[in-house]
This record gives sequence, structure tokens and C-alpha cells, in this order.
Amino acid sequence: MSFDVKLRVNDKTATLVLQGELDASTATRFHDVIDEAARSGALELVIRAEQLGYLSSAGLRSLVFARQKMGDDVRIAFVGAAEPVARTIRMAGFDRSIDLVDA
Repeated sequence: MSFDVKLRVNDKTATLVLQGELDASTATRFHDVIDEAARSGALELVIRAEQLGYLSSAGLRSLVFARQKMGDDVRIAFVGAAEPVARTIRMAGFDRSIDLVDA
């Protein structure tokens, strides 16, 4: 399956809409968009994950990259993740660094 990410910035909120699979082959694209979101000066990063079908360990590392790039003062909300994706985040303990939010 392919991967797509779209970025919207409104006021001080950057919103990413993810679709497909976030894995080693797609992480670079995700990182590029995170760089762009960080440059926007956003105070909140909302990652819409309703259409994200798979999150690999490389995808988890991408979320760590997002946390580091955005900084500790920026809230990151991961919204609408399917249960297998949310479980991967919880099993890695990363739900303590980002907010997992139901859609």
C-alpha cells in the first residue's frame, strides 16, 4: 500500500493527514513534512491517523523524530488511530510522549 501525508497550518496548529502505511520506505516523506511543520512555528501538531493502516517500528521512530523536531513545548495529538496502530504506540510506551485521541 502507498503512503500520503498532507500538511495544513492554521494559526498555531499544524495538522497532518496520514493515509496508507508509515514504514521504512515512507518515513522520509513523513520526516520532510515534519520539518515543514516545525518551521511553521506551530504550538500544536495534530496527526490525523484515521486512514493510517499500518505503523512499523520505523514509523514509531518517525514519531520520535516528530517529538524531537517539534520540541517538548509542542503538544502532539495522534487522532483516530485504528486499534492495531494505537496498540503499537502504547506497547512502545510512546503514548506518554504524545496524546492518543479517539476520532
